Amino acid sequence: MALKQGYIHVYTGNGKGKTTAALGLALRATGQGLSVTMIQFLKGETDIGEIKAASAFLPKFVIKPAGQKGFILQREISTEDKELAAGAMELASKIVHEGSSDVLILDEVNVAVTLGLVPEEWLISVMENKPSDMELVLTGRNASPRIIACADLVTEMREIKHYFKKGVGAREGIEK
Repeated sequence: MALKQGYIHVYTGNGKGKTTAALGLALRATGQGLSVTMIQFLKGETDIGEIKAASAFLPKFVIKPAGQKGFILQREISTEDKELAAGAMELASKIVHEGSSDVLILDEVNVAVTLGLVPEEWLISVMENKPSDMELVLTGRNASPRIIACADLVTEMREIKHYFKKGVGAREGIEK
């Protein structure tokens, strides 16, 4: 199966669920025979649930972590962060240019733009030049007005209440 028309989704906001929404779309797409690639900007963990599930059960779903381990907002941006972001951009550009995936998810790319690791102009170019039959999904807080304007679908996750504020950390199988 191939998509007749692909659209651009943006999942943004300060609430939980942006990556989870993208993973739900990926699960649905692979179930219908579409190929999915997720590039995880700013994320370097490989021992997480979605990577384990995709590699074990979903041969048409590839997840590429493209960041260091740890939470980038709790440390200074390093040369390695910049190099990993550049590598992620190069991979995404290649996939868009070749049209080698039906669905391309750029996870946390909005945060990478906000932090200056990814130029907004590059992301706009990816959005404008994606193949017409490719679905493109961008996740992460603080999507810029320009990114939002270029998208076909924008969903804002809004935090109302979160157990993290009570000191609950990321749990295996739920947040990782």
